[in-house]
Amino acid sequence: MGEAETGGEQRVALVTGGGTGIGAACCRALAAEGLRVAVHYRSSEEKARALAESLEGAFSVSADLAISDEVDALVAELKERAGRVDVLVNNAGFNVNAPMLSMKLDDYDAVFGVARGTWYLTKLVLRRFMLRKKTGRIVNISSVVGHTGNPGQIPYTMVKAGLDAFTKSLSQELSGRDITVNSVAPGFIETEMTDELPEEVKQGILARVPQQRMGRPEEVADVVAWLSTRASYVNGCVVHVNGGLFGG
Repeated sequence: MGEAETGGEQRVALVTGGGTGIGAACCRALAAEGLRVAVHYRSSEEKARALAESLEGAFSVSADLAISDEVDALVAELKERAGRVDVLVNNAGFNVNAPMLSMKLDDYDAVFGVARGTWYLTKLVLRRFMLRKKTGRIVNISSVVGHTGNPGQIPYTMVKAGLDAFTKSLSQELSGRDITVNSVAPGFIETEMTDELPEEVKQGILARVPQQRMGRPEEVADVVAWLSTRASYVNGCVVHVNGGLFGG
């Protein structure tokens, strides 16, 4: 399955957290491959809608992934508006920066709420769309910190490491079907989140990266598009995009 159309119908991609940063770059890259893109958002409505309007055939959808009823409604909306989901990019995430000893239980739960929603959304997309067609592509956006650790981000690193384990386990559960599951683990990427880092922190990061620069969202999105449209025999893998910071 390397074409934007199957059986004469345009393929559809859902990108969670698609309104900004890496998610937005993924939406653009998949649209450039000829897919119709559903741009999911929770709070960045204006940016998600503007992005969808700029991409041919795209549309925006809203849901708080931590609330199962909203995930149910999201999948129902996708069924009504597109009738199919061929590619699922699980990009949405949430982070709270705090040392373990000062982090509140509610903060921990908020980070894991999105992870729970990712699991539930994937289950519904498989059941309602991919398993019926016996084909599909799932790409989970994890992180280098799920492998290296990062102080002050313990729940976030746990979730990202868990996404890679989720990838490997689910790919095995789907054995015998043309449904691949892979992870892309970005390093430090130029986004709104990294823009807010103090300059001394940025310089400390760059000192650890052999390429001596942060990555661009488009460089992550190119790998996501490849996994979604051309990499038919890549399955259960974690692809690192980090300029040499960590090799896996």
